[in-house]
Amino acid sequence: MNLAELLEGLNPRQHEAITLDGSSALILAGAGSGKTRVLTTRIAFLISTHKASPHGVLAVTFTNKAAREMLTRLSAMLPINTRGMWVGTFHGLCNRLLRAHHRDAELPATFQILDSSDQLSLLKRVIKAMGVDDEKYPPKQAQHFINANKERGLRANRVEAHDPFTQRMAEIFAAYDAQCQKEGVVDFAELLLRTCELLGRNATLREHYQSRFAHILVDEFQDTNRLQYQWLRLLAGPQTQVLAVGDDDQSIYAFRGADVANMREFQRDFGDTVIKLEQNYRSQGNILEAANALIANNRGRLGKSLWTDAGAGERIRVYRAPSDLDEAAFVVDEARRLQREGVSLNDIAVLYRSNAQSRVIESALFNAGMPYRVYGGLRFFERAEIKHALAYLRMAAQPEDDGAFLRIVNFPPRGIGARTLELLAEQAQGRPLLQTARESAGAGRGGAALTSFVAMIDVLSEKLRDLPLHEAVDHVVETSGLKAHYVADKDGADRVENLDELVSAAKQFANDSEANDLAAFLAHASLEAGEHQAGEGAEALQLMTVHASKGLEFHAVFASGSEEGLFPHEQSFNTEDGLEEERRLMYVAITRARRALTLSYTESRQLHGQTRYNLPSRFLEEIPEQLLAPINARKLGASRPAFSPAGVDNASGFHIGQNVRHTKFGAGVVIGTEGRGADARVQVHFREGGQKWLALEYAKLEPA
Repeated sequence: MNLAELLEGLNPRQHEAITLDGSSALILAGAGSGKTRVLTTRIAFLISTHKASPHGVLAVTFTNKAAREMLTRLSAMLPINTRGMWVGTFHGLCNRLLRAHHRDAELPATFQILDSSDQLSLLKRVIKAMGVDDEKYPPKQAQHFINANKERGLRANRVEAHDPFTQRMAEIFAAYDAQCQKEGVVDFAELLLRTCELLGRNATLREHYQSRFAHILVDEFQDTNRLQYQWLRLLAGPQTQVLAVGDDDQSIYAFRGADVANMREFQRDFGDTVIKLEQNYRSQGNILEAANALIANNRGRLGKSLWTDAGAGERIRVYRAPSDLDEAAFVVDEARRLQREGVSLNDIAVLYRSNAQSRVIESALFNAGMPYRVYGGLRFFERAEIKHALAYLRMAAQPEDDGAFLRIVNFPPRGIGARTLELLAEQAQGRPLLQTARESAGAGRGGAALTSFVAMIDVLSEKLRDLPLHEAVDHVVETSGLKAHYVADKDGADRVENLDELVSAAKQFANDSEANDLAAFLAHASLEAGEHQAGEGAEALQLMTVHASKGLEFHAVFASGSEEGLFPHEQSFNTEDGLEEERRLMYVAITRARRALTLSYTESRQLHGQTRYNLPSRFLEEIPEQLLAPINARKLGASRPAFSPAGVDNASGFHIGQNVRHTKFGAGVVIGTEGRGADARVQVHFREGGQKWLALEYAKLEPA
């Protein structure tokens, strides 16, 4: 491919970014603006014009898949062997550098890399060897502590310990590092930290790489953390040209340590050349106008505005559903309509803010016989925490179930080791393990823990006989310690929400089937887990979280659960940064759609077995009205029941689930009523003010 062919079809800003000479630059690449083409063509341009050799370019991607795609495209553009090029992820490139300089890095030539599971196993050994109580200092928590500090560039001796707990965690960190060094192993965070330490102290090595790599390109720059930015600064010499490509409006990984402030730091450290890629090749105009209007509410943006020459297209539909069941039925109906119009199920995506939302949608798809695929995750009834909870329920209903016994006997961890279970299996000789454990008095810590476990299962079995199905599920989730285990886990919030959703699933099952039977519910869960997940390559509706959707695109997108407390998530309400990240998430959701976008919200939703009444997401109000096409949910789908609000108070005129407005507190939704006449009160959940009881005789409350 000659130079003219290489640059053919580029828009002016893409051409400027690719042919930039003599300076570093921050490329603000909006969604669908062709950033992968810009990155790859930039490398091809540098090599074909002899501004760089293939081995003088360093390109960093965030996934191995992205790195492979870049190399494949380069091979098609240039007659070169890309095998030895330094194109890869941060961890992959660090591994390569450390292998080449293992002595300087104080590592054996054959050092091994620990994955997350291996790291946790090693930590458990270290904690046991130290004689530390692993219930007070859980290995999983220590793992998070170590990785978070390494990603901040800190070793154990630099951790500020203001309390005894942190001091002990720092001691575990130090002992863990010493054991890793002794065994010649490194974890993922160590790859980056050790590389930075090596380059920081070894000037000769640092200057070698700075002179070798005349050009450095970084993809998804908005997702870099502080240590990754430090790595970049160490490798970039005085003459190095750095091209950082990213989009501050799509920075959605703060929970993983991503720091969008790196984009402003880049301008300070590498110059203030900024090129904005704003022409979008994915979505139609109304979708982009909505995205622009929404994200304009975030402060401190570097600023850009997406546009397209593809025409305005359809307006964005907003669906108000009476309930989450109605929302799911609407998705099924609309997917069928799109299919009839010739749209493949593969090109239709249902996005949700929280993993727990997928359960109701999956159930509707299952009942409709529509194949679906959960992208980047497991179906609801296949998730580990749900399987654990169901195993406890199975044990209570069927004590002979050895599979359930083995799954939960030491989960959450209670000190029942493999040796204790081996001895138990030897004693069982074909009898149920629970029965054998009940009859034998095991010795030592494991035996005592086993006795305690059996007692808990016996109490659960007795208690569950007298409870309605959803209360039985709730009781098991709480009493088993599952919920407390995940609450204590830094990354356990999604799992806690899924356990709450299991309670709602049980309540829905009892309502739908008029069966309050545990065995029937367990059979239902097994059936839903075993069917309708499409095989690889088969056509299927795409289900995924908004986080998982980043980088993907679809003909039609349904952004479900667009309601206050869910999207934006209630955990974001306390900080401006949290709310802005939620807005960026909604921006990502909107910009996944090429032609059709539907934002849906529910007036009521089952959560933890209770009905929650909702306000529409504030993000819907931030989109100009002329871009929206509201749908009256009650006029759609004759098969769906009409919404009949509960709790109407004829004296007051207000009912549960009704949207209202107060002169001081603003918009809210009625969640409770009591009393009549002069004593009438309503409980309102206000968007900004939280929950309040108001005396109707005095409150200036009006229907919204």
